[in-house]
Amino acid sequence: MELKRVVVTGLGTLNPLGNDVETTWKNALDGVSGAGPITHFDASKFKTQFACEVKDFNTNDHFDRKKARQLDLYAQYALVAAKQAIQDAALDYEGLDKNRVGVIVAAGIGGLHTFEEEAGYFALHGEEQGPKYNPFFIPKMIADIASGHISMEYGFHGPNYGVVSACATSTNAIIDAYNLIRLGKADAIVTGGAEAAIYPAGVGGFNSMHALSTRNDSPATASRPFSASRDGFVMGEGSAVLILEELEHAKARGAKIYAEVVGGGMSADAYHLTATHPEGLGAKLVMENALEDAEMKPEDIDYINVHGTSTPVGDKSEVKAIKEVFGDHAYNLNISSTKSMTGHLLGATGALEALFCVKAVQDDVVPPTINHADDDLDEEIDYNLNFTFNKAQKRTVNAALSNTFGFGGHNASIIVKKYAE
Repeated sequence: MELKRVVVTGLGTLNPLGNDVETTWKNALDGVSGAGPITHFDASKFKTQFACEVKDFNTNDHFDRKKARQLDLYAQYALVAAKQAIQDAALDYEGLDKNRVGVIVAAGIGGLHTFEEEAGYFALHGEEQGPKYNPFFIPKMIADIASGHISMEYGFHGPNYGVVSACATSTNAIIDAYNLIRLGKADAIVTGGAEAAIYPAGVGGFNSMHALSTRNDSPATASRPFSASRDGFVMGEGSAVLILEELEHAKARGAKIYAEVVGGGMSADAYHLTATHPEGLGAKLVMENALEDAEMKPEDIDYINVHGTSTPVGDKSEVKAIKEVFGDHAYNLNISSTKSMTGHLLGATGALEALFCVKAVQDDVVPPTINHADDDLDEEIDYNLNFTFNKAQKRTVNAALSNTFGFGGHNASIIVKKYAE
């Protein structure tokens, strides 16, 4: 069976750097930090009091009251990003075979705020009032419901589900979409991720694990991947959605093509609940698997958007894996962690970073890793590698690889490259 070619024909996002693709990309190239004091709740008693929140988002600008009551914030983000991507791709056109258009938009956690509100209300009033729950409680909370809402909004009847693999979630969603299209099971799939977990349970839970930065005196510089003084990740939120489409289907309707998806890899660390393998064994395997799937050699890659969360162990292990996989070519690569600007969007992070890779391939420029100082060096990190510190760099980017690693040892990588006939 001959596999189909898969291209990216639409992009949409709202995230801590902007509420559309153009603003987001400009701010990423300018090295803007999306971090600031938490506004979603009073975080004054928490160890971490800052995050990378979506800004200037008003539910009423996008949804009527009836619809808004059915949607957790993460699903609202997903619907807005999906609308942008679908419009960008001009996908919802008359004559489209909607039976062959799917939706795989995922969340790592889902409706955490909805769960927190409902469970909290019962804890306070349950003994006195009995079980009084909102009828939308379950469908607002579950992690697959964003895909359901998008399919209902546009009448897309193709494959429809959510993927859950913690912080690898939306990369896995994109890989699934890619595989379904190249196997001929769909003509196009709306895919990506969404997350909105900057609430007490999310921040408090990660604080209890000592996973978050506590640099409350300087939120904008708190996410500092590959620097010696890094002390944990910064929570982010938002959504990114890509339209993946079978090449001939896209060409037949005259769609613009941003890039081609050419490979996806998956692996497991099989090591620890939350920590990456210290030698980067799972990270090494997932990049090798992506390269094999793409039928590419290590030297074919120009840019890696790393997982790079600004955690003490994770950054080091990923660097070890890159050096193992790419050998001498590792020193020719550009490497950057856009989480230094966006924070960590958890289940949505893979989709946003895939979007950054698509834009890097399109524009031949690599976004930076910000917040690094020349005297803030970790002796276990090889600074002869080009981490694209503090300033975007122009270079030819024929192919880019994106890494995402999740709690539970889930690893996923995808490769995009310039489209050519």
